[in-house]
This record gives sequence, structure tokens and C-alpha cells, in this order.
Amino acid sequence: MTVTSPYPSPAVPDISSATPTIWIMAGEASGDVLGSRLMTALRARCPGVKFAGIGGERMQGQGLRSLFPLRDLAVMGLMEVLPRLRHLSRRLDQAVADITAHRPDLVITIDSPGFTLRLLRRIAPLSIPRVHYVAPQVWAWREHRVREFPGLWERMLCLLPFEPEFFARHGLEARFVGHPVLQSGADTGSGEAFRARYGIAADAPVLVLMPGSRRSEAPRLLPVFGQMLTVVRRNVPDIVPVVPVSPVIADIVRAGVAKWPVRPIVVTDVHDKHDAFAAADAALTKSGTSTLELAMAGVPMAVTYRVNPLTAAIARRLIRVPYVAMVNLLCGHRLVPELLQERCTPALLAATVERLLRDPASRALQRAGFAHIRTLLRGPGADPASAAAAEIMDLLAESTVPSRSA
Repeated sequence: MTVTSPYPSPAVPDISSATPTIWIMAGEASGDVLGSRLMTALRARCPGVKFAGIGGERMQGQGLRSLFPLRDLAVMGLMEVLPRLRHLSRRLDQAVADITAHRPDLVITIDSPGFTLRLLRRIAPLSIPRVHYVAPQVWAWREHRVREFPGLWERMLCLLPFEPEFFARHGLEARFVGHPVLQSGADTGSGEAFRARYGIAADAPVLVLMPGSRRSEAPRLLPVFGQMLTVVRRNVPDIVPVVPVSPVIADIVRAGVAKWPVRPIVVTDVHDKHDAFAAADAALTKSGTSTLELAMAGVPMAVTYRVNPLTAAIARRLIRVPYVAMVNLLCGHRLVPELLQERCTPALLAATVERLLRDPASRALQRAGFAHIRTLLRGPGADPASAAAAEIMDLLAESTVPSRSA
């Protein structure tokens, strides 16, 4: 795709023109996927739209020239963030300066509230319409933070059906547009094609392992996943592990699996990942959106996570929901096992994986729950990205911000 300058001439800043400039940013790999779909949907409604901001390979594939690499922001966990605070602060200053200099017609921030909400607050004096896509999960922990939100955006778009009601209790409007996992294609893969592509026997059990998309996540889970495989292979010697991973951290993952007892198939292509889901008998995944991807594909799973012990201790004091896995929160009960922190051990993970592989009743129960979850995640539009784009274009049309010069 040919990339033209994302900024209009300072002499033509009229946001009602047919060529608005939207400054859009994602802070991690999942936001990059959301951003790319949203850019496609916005261009379908407004072919002349121009984009600037921060994103990864997916958003750059839609014509975005990223202000700096997305990987600079993909950090999670209190103790993991602390050493990089100065660097993150410089990147925040850089983003604010870019918006201030070029005065886009609208700013969209996607998820990553630790960075994006600070950005929204910093640019408030510019009177540029702001949209935040993916509500901060204050319903899960640190609910008091909701008091900081008034004035941060003109519109907030939610992915989960219960979020508008939660924010309404705090006097904030939020609009449910549906969950983008519905557009992921996670349920469209071919298991036969995957097995043929990698020479996997039809009766060999395939185990999907998802260690996370952040550089701070995968190194904590990869060693325990490798040790778990050593235990599982005593009873399931022909098991085939598959590790779908973002290209952003593929180098970290390949280094991390080099000493595993069996070399896994590492896939970075999204279609390859969906084929792996279709071939899978079970999955072990970190908590997060990956649980919804697997639910879409009907893959029985267990959920695990491990962070710095201090981060975990602080989180436990603040978390206000009974489950960590999104599939469990949506169902309202423990549909899938959760093996978190001190329970994230090779022995417990191995026992759980073996139960999933050997117990068809357990797998069937999970799949029935997944079907219900898919209905809950549907929003008001043809698809979530189109619904989000409609909200954004409505806000642009409603805006009465006077002409802004750079």
C-alpha cells in the first residue's frame, strides 16, 4: 500500500471535510489487530480518511506510519513497568507533541489504559474529540479509578455487554459495540490442513500453548510450559505442542522453547493459528483475549498466569471479580480451570491438560458454554468494527470544534 502524508495542510483544518485526519494508537499486539480492523471500517465509511499515530504491523499494513515502534509500549505488570518508566514517559511526551503539532480531527486510543489515559488527559486542552476503544477494566479491580475518567473522552466504546451498565452506575456513558473476537476468524480454521502442513498424524493429540503477546509475559510462562510437557509426555508421548505467537515476540519465544523436551511448532501467521485451533484437542493459555479466541474456535482450555510476586500480591488486594478468565466471567461460573500464580506449576498444569485430553464430558461441557458466550458478545452492528466506526463517524459529524490551526 502506498503511504501518503497523514497530515492535511495546516491551512485546511476543517474537520467536516471529506478527508479527516484521525490520530489512532494501539499499545500492544491485540490493540494493533483492533486498530487495523477499525481503520478498514472507517475507510469504508469515509474513503478519504487519513491516519497518523502509533501501531504495529497490522495498522501499518493499513497505511499508518507509526510514530515509534509498538513494542516500546508492550509492557505489563507493576514491577515490569518500573524500570521503563522514564522511557515510557519520553514516548508519552513524543505522542503529545505529535498531536499538538498536527492537530488531527479526532484521536482514538485503543486499550492500554496505563499509557492511553495519560495521553487523553494531556491532550484535553487541545479540544480535539477523543474516543477510547476498549473500556478500562475497573469493574475487575481498582474501581475507585472510575472517578478519574470524566473529561477524558467524548465517547467510550466497550467490548463486553455488562460494561455500559457498570459505567452508568458511575454516571458515565459507554456504548457496547460487540467484541472483535467475533471478527477474528478463530472459528474458520482447517484442522486437516494444519495436520497435513506439519506432518501430524490424524490421531496425534495437539496441544495449543499460548504464553502471551507481551515481552514481559512469555518469559515467565515458557519455562513452566516446557517443564509441564516433560510431565505430560510420560503418559502422552505423541503429544504435539503448538505455540501461536505474535511476530513482535517470536524471537523471544523461539529462544524460550529451544530447550523444551519436544520442539513445538511455532506459528506467527494468523491463518496458521486458526488452523492450529481447529486441529487442537486442548489448549493451555494465559488469561486475556486468547481465552475468547479459543472459545470461538471451540477449543477446550485451561487458563494460567504468572507475574512478579509483588505484582500478584498487590493485584489480589485489589481484584473484585470472582474469576480471571473472561470466559468464566461471562458465564458466571468456573467453566474452565484457572491455575494462577503459585498454582501455575508443571505438575498442576500437566494434570489439568491430561484431564482435558482424556475426559470427553469435560470438553463437551466447555464447548456448550462457549456457544453461549458467542451470543453474548454480539453487538448492534453487522460486525464490531463497523459498529465502532459508525460511532466514531457520528462523533465527527456532531463535532462543533472550530477550525484549528497548527
